[in-house]
Amino acid sequence: MLRECGGKPLVEWLVLLLGVVIFLVGLVFVAGGAELALLGGSLYYLLCGLVLLASGTAMLMGRTLGALLYLAALAYTWAWSVWEVGFSPVDLLPRAFGPTLLGLPVLFSIPVLRRMATRRAIGGIC
Repeated sequence: MLRECGGKPLVEWLVLLLGVVIFLVGLVFVAGGAELALLGGSLYYLLCGLVLLASGTAMLMGRTLGALLYLAALAYTWAWSVWEVGFSPVDLLPRAFGPTLLGLPVLFSIPVLRRMATRRAIGGIC
């Protein structure tokens, strides 16, 4: 198994990097969403951004909850997108493609996060 500094497998470092990306996206969503909400717009970006902040934080802590929160935000994104524009593929693409694309590595990170949580539960160092 490939190892990086600190004795962590490379895949764990990649999951932590994914957590950083999700956290940063959450920051952008919260900042833009708060401004949009103050202007009387949709609360979607603010709410989704808060969930993404929690998701990224949990993933950085090596918790499976982070991936589950992201997948919940993805489901919320799809529901909001369909509610807003219907089932038009041209209109859904800019709203749902990016979050869905990011959802794939999140989905594949669940076994790694479980392994990290298991190691932490038995007293190992993460």
